[in-house]
Amino acid sequence: KCNPDVQFAVKYLKVQKHTMKPILTVGIPSVIMNSIGSVMNVGINKILQGFTQFGEVPVNVFGIYFKLQSFFFMPLFGINNATISIVAYNYGAQKPERITKTVKLAILYAVCIMICGILTFQIFAPELMSIFQSEDASGDLVSIGTVALRIISLHFVFAGFNIVCSSLFQALGHGMLSLIMSVVRQLVVLLPLAFILSRVGGLNAVW
Repeated sequence: KCNPDVQFAVKYLKVQKHTMKPILTVGIPSVIMNSIGSVMNVGINKILQGFTQFGEVPVNVFGIYFKLQSFFFMPLFGINNATISIVAYNYGAQKPERITKTVKLAILYAVCIMICGILTFQIFAPELMSIFQSEDASGDLVSIGTVALRIISLHFVFAGFNIVCSSLFQALGHGMLSLIMSVVRQLVVLLPLAFILSRVGGLNAVW
């Protein structure tokens, strides 16, 4: 209101289709991608509930894993969001050398963060799981959780690389390609494979 360079009035608040279209093209796939993660979690929980001999322990372990992995994936998503902005800006400014440099640095930082995650889960998995062990809980929580953390964390580097690379589609205005990758990775591949492996190889195969 105090800035004379910015004229604010109702008459200026008009929806412009040519402006809204590229925003929605990137935004809607992003919203759906966030929803896909929730669908995947529900599916995995359903599969884990099938191991009735362990009670609720596998589901609890999966929930604990998601809490712990946030310490490494949240910084990764922060880098990812910054990468999208920088790449998009330089794509518009037609400076491909800056795009290349940004992507290389983002991948490097992502891999470093994920390596820290791997080392933490490989070395301190029992101690991390014991934080969530209550006095009246079964000892299976620590033993099953330790195996789960160590198996899942082995793939962190691939996850970090994948997240950074898939975000490039959003930055370049191809949000639908990012959405397709997410759907294929989490719903078309991950869930059916987890189900098949749960029947063939047992609980550890699901991790």
